[in-house]
This record gives sequence, C-alpha cells and structure tokens, in this order.
Amino acid sequence: MIDATDREFKNIPRQILNDSRYMPYFKDCIGAIDGTHVDARISPEKKVRYIGRHGVTTQNVMAVCDFNMCFTFIMAGWEGSAHDSRIYKKATREPCWNFPHPPAGNFKKIT
Repeated sequence: MIDATDREFKNIPRQILNDSRYMPYFKDCIGAIDGTHVDARISPEKKVRYIGRHGVTTQNVMAVCDFNMCFTFIMAGWEGSAHDSRIYKKATREPCWNFPHPPAGNFKKIT
C-alpha cells in the first residue's frame, strides 16, 4: 500500500523549515503532485478515449511524493484524454480515494 509515513502530517519537513526561501510560504506543503502519461494497450472499442494529445493511446497517472521522494498517493487508469485537473478534483473531493490531505493547523517544527 502506498501511504504517507506520517499520516497526520504533524511536522514541517526540514527541507522547508531550514530554508528561509521556502518558509513560511510552503510550511503547510506535504509534497509534490504531478501527472504523467503511460503507454497503454487498449481494446479497439475503448481506444478513442485513451488517445492523448500526441495521438497515441496512454493512461493519465497522477502521483504525489513527499519530501523524501517516496510516493504517498497514486491514481492510475484514467484515459489519456482526461485532463490533469479532472483527475485531481476526483482524487481530492471524494473521500473514498483516501487522498493525503494535511489537517489544518496541525504542524509543529522539527528541530
């Protein structure tokens, strides 16, 4: 299972805490989100939905990494034609996907 090591996100990562360029702007940041397209082999009847902007069949995959470059969330299987924002909205707005939201005001400094 892919999950955050500190599911309650109680600590500000050292990479942010000890760098004045990032504090206080990213003090509540828990990681980075990015999407990528992965080559896909799709049955002919479903193929059109999976054709991405470069004209090949792909799956659009969203991944979240923490500051240790460990995956904390992955959402795969979306059609290549699906926009990144559509996947993000689905993952963050529906509790069943278990997206790693940081609790508001729950951080403490790591010294």
